[in-house]
Amino acid sequence: MGTSKKIDVYEMITNQVLELMESGCIPWQKPWNARGANRNLISGKQYRGINVFLLSCTSFSTPWWLTYKQAADKGGKVRKGEKGTQVVFWKPLLINEENPATGKTEKKKIFMLRYYTIFNLDQVDGIEAPVEPEVVELEPIAAAEKIVTEMQNAPKIEESASGKACYYPQLDKVQMPFFTDFDESEKFYSVLFHELGHSTGHESRVNRPEGMKDIKFGSDNYSKEELTAEMTAAFLCGEAGILPATVENSAAYLQGWSKKFKESAKMIVCAAAAAQKAADYILNVKFNDQD
Repeated sequence: MGTSKKIDVYEMITNQVLELMESGCIPWQKPWNARGANRNLISGKQYRGINVFLLSCTSFSTPWWLTYKQAADKGGKVRKGEKGTQVVFWKPLLINEENPATGKTEKKKIFMLRYYTIFNLDQVDGIEAPVEPEVVELEPIAAAEKIVTEMQNAPKIEESASGKACYYPQLDKVQMPFFTDFDESEKFYSVLFHELGHSTGHESRVNRPEGMKDIKFGSDNYSKEELTAEMTAAFLCGEAGILPATVENSAAYLQGWSKKFKESAKMIVCAAAAAQKAADYILNVKFNDQD
């Protein structure tokens, strides 16, 4: 299992993301792939949070993953020399903490970041991939529109000639350019998903107060909120079956994020967790604080 030092896990994941970026892959530009959502072979559960982005950049042909022990228990064997992939999870722990109001020691639940290693079914001998039923694919833009129209407690969405796309927390309003201003409909929804991601920070939704204040361009709070919105858009684009189009794949962009990640190892993991909550809210999916 993972190290007992939480910061080591954050640094490990951050270094993985930096390596992917240096190789030319922006993980949150590709939160899914043609093989389907990455999930555990034994439980069938999909991987969530930062794990979605880490696994999406692998080149395996199957979406099925399992631990070394799970492979052995199922009668398979990880091939010699195969390198595993680290994924993370939040482990609940009970600690003793003094209540400043009463002076008494009370039990408090906290969540610690831990990791474990998994292998893709392509790396395992002796186990056949499950036969999956054919899925009837929805028309992508119809699917995107469905996400927007079915969002619970949605902010007001207005199209205007201003040419700006932004979210106003004080008005709880998303402003968008006209649909016809975009050269591709996918880009319209990708940008709209980004702004809806910001809107989930409102106190009436997921509540990210640090991202709703007047934050300075380039600050840590600004960077984390922008990354959260970008990852939220990626999750939603994956759900709708369209490509995210809001990230500028440029050297300056990559260098800027790389610098931020090196300064704050926790940013990438925390932003992905916040984005998962934001996407879950928009999709009307119940979520847990530890997800």
